Amino acid sequence: MSTAQTALNGICPYFTMFPLDFPLNILKRRAQAGDVVLDPFCGRGTTNFAARLVGLRSLGVDSSPVAAAVTASKLATTTVDDILAEARTILTEREARHIPTSEFWQWAFHPTVLDALCRFREAFLEDCTTDARIALRGIVLGALHGPKQKTFPSYFSNQCPRTYAPKPAYATRFWQRRGLVPEPIDVLAVIERRAKRYYGTSSDITGVVRLADSREAEALQPETPETRFDWVITSPPYYGMRTYIPDQWLRNWFVGGPDAVEYTNRAQIVHSSPEDFAADLRQVWRNAESVCAEDAKMVIRFGGITDRRADPLDLIKSSLSDSGWRITTIREAGTATEGKRQADAFLRTKSKPMVEYDVWATRP
Repeated sequence: MSTAQTALNGICPYFTMFPLDFPLNILKRRAQAGDVVLDPFCGRGTTNFAARLVGLRSLGVDSSPVAAAVTASKLATTTVDDILAEARTILTEREARHIPTSEFWQWAFHPTVLDALCRFREAFLEDCTTDARIALRGIVLGALHGPKQKTFPSYFSNQCPRTYAPKPAYATRFWQRRGLVPEPIDVLAVIERRAKRYYGTSSDITGVVRLADSREAEALQPETPETRFDWVITSPPYYGMRTYIPDQWLRNWFVGGPDAVEYTNRAQIVHSSPEDFAADLRQVWRNAESVCAEDAKMVIRFGGITDRRADPLDLIKSSLSDSGWRITTIREAGTATEGKRQADAFLRTKSKPMVEYDVWATRP
């Protein structure tokens, strides 16, 4: 695949991503024309995007509004002109009804930029059903926060990480101590550059993303009753990783969440014990089995973090016991590259990489 074809996968990177090559290589080598793909923990939509690249329909499900929005942007079919027209219309015709005023927001964004972001946010919360709006929302999510560039601005915020949002008190101190003042960014210029980068090429084959909890049976139901899934390719949260929403709180605000960090675990796999965690995963696997074809295959990439006393391989094996799936192969997937590891992103300090595994399973 060319860089132009795969560029859209980078529209809004965040720390729990797995590499595009993981689902793409499986589907390119093993999938048949007409196969349908399911990812019950779709995250930023890597599996769904891979399915689109090889011409397969897919369903992605995630309980995070940020994940669902990012995935949707990778399944949109639109043009650069349509995206820019939508952006101009929103900025011209709308007035922001609510703009956050706390100290963090004053230091995070220039007033004109924050005003524009609030116009977009309120427009999308009213209606984000067209492909142009879905793509525009994904572009803004990806540009919402990130580092200052040496050439031209690529992000809307004051100096920030690009994969997770800093907590308000820490970020405000950081900016104040270094005299970092938010700059007036040309919002439309940033959007135009990103639209040309990500939506220069597209495919008519697309998929569906659903904001839902995969532990609920109806969450994984296909769009039509006669559809059955041939592939389940996924990477569930690793045991102990519970801060997806708090670490994406700025993007979560943009898609309708509060304008302050909210530490909740609603609609997420439980992490109270390895047994409870495995039981929740087992329910997801059962739900997936019920909507899959008889010869369907499931591939799970799974690992662990060093501060949890639970063997990831034992956990995933336990979750698949009495799940409707039979393990056929377990392969070491190595350790993810620095900066892309779930563990390092959550722990904030470098840790010794743990081996990840690809677990293959079929229906008995």
